[in-house]
Amino acid sequence: MLAEEKGLDLVEIAAQAAPPVCRIMNSGKFFYQQSKREAEARKHQRHIQVKEVKFRPKIDEHDFQFKRRNTERFLKSGAKVKSVVIFRGREVVHADIGRGILVRLADELGEMCNVESPPKREGNTMVQILSPKKDAAVTKKADKAEKGPKAEKPEKAASKKAAKGEQPEAAGKPKKAAKVASGEKAPRATKKKVEEPAGAGKAAE
Repeated sequence: MLAEEKGLDLVEIAAQAAPPVCRIMNSGKFFYQQSKREAEARKHQRHIQVKEVKFRPKIDEHDFQFKRRNTERFLKSGAKVKSVVIFRGREVVHADIGRGILVRLADELGEMCNVESPPKREGNTMVQILSPKKDAAVTKKADKAEKGPKAEKPEKAASKKAAKGEQPEAAGKPKKAAKVASGEKAPRATKKKVEEPAGAGKAAE
């Protein structure tokens, strides 16, 4: 065969075509480059998480606000939120209460989310899907950039200096100030008398 004569491989490129398309090439190099391209494409893919928040028809105000804050946090992180109202027993008759809870949640978070799927009944549950607006994810990244790196603690800074061989700065006050603070009296300066030479007084007379 022609491929064997050139020391290459016959690779089928398009099997679904009529007739099938083949190419004479170095198969090892081709598959390596193909896997590299696929890995690079996966690196730039954006993985969107879907978080679930559950409600009950008889939920009180405090629990609703708590779950609303969780939903807001998930949306700010860039995740979609699946809000679910669960009905039990005879509660299925009051589907309008569950719909009202989901509509209220979407209205209160309207500035940062879009209603991807409106409230929809699925058996004993009612489901609504909220997706974050692009502005909400961008503002979170901007807030992180503004905060900047955290300041190092003094213990960590001292340990780094010790590892480098530098002598850490001595903490505290000078010795004199330390003695005064402990209650010890500082020694007084004594004056020395200057003795006059003998006969100096007589000469002055």
